[in-house]
Amino acid sequence: MLSLLLVADGPWFQSLVWMDYRLAVLLTVSIPLVLLIWAAIDKAEAIVRLSVIYWRVSSLLAITLYLMVAAIPLSFVSSVMARALIPACLWFWADLNEEIADRPQSPLKLAFTSWRWAITAYSTLGAIAQIPFLSCAFKSQEAVIDDAFCRVWLNPPWLYKQMFHANTNPQFLGFLALVGLAIYVVCLSYFVLIKLGKNGRSATGH
Repeated sequence: MLSLLLVADGPWFQSLVWMDYRLAVLLTVSIPLVLLIWAAIDKAEAIVRLSVIYWRVSSLLAITLYLMVAAIPLSFVSSVMARALIPACLWFWADLNEEIADRPQSPLKLAFTSWRWAITAYSTLGAIAQIPFLSCAFKSQEAVIDDAFCRVWLNPPWLYKQMFHANTNPQFLGFLALVGLAIYVVCLSYFVLIKLGKNGRSATGH
């Protein structure tokens, strides 16, 4: 019943937003989790290392989800940021790219390469599509909720909240997300300002 209420009276592109969230579950959670387990079993060190880097970077998507549960306007910025950082982290590392390219052809290599291209396309197009919604980041929380143009991105997180955190205060979840975002920004800043200059495009530091 709640899902029916959420999709009623929405903008024309609301169905596309729901499709985006469904694709996100598949491409950013389900498939990379399977690939990480598969690579670990297959002892494919480069793929495991790149998958771990992916999960660290993509944690910003989870943070964004909880920011949106609390209707925090900053979530519209973190969403675009996450979609931009994911392709970057998957292709930035010269040593891992070389190791993966040099691996013999195998079902794992084919699956991982296919997923890497798919999520790169999905994230890039998603980041571009969300640029118009950055205006929502400069509105008050109440204005974001009242504006159907902005609220369309909050409906799926609200349904998620009803399913998994029905008895939890959304503002408390938002506070935890803000703490997570602060930690994420500190770690990202450390990488950009210190580790990047030291290790360059080498994930192993060699």
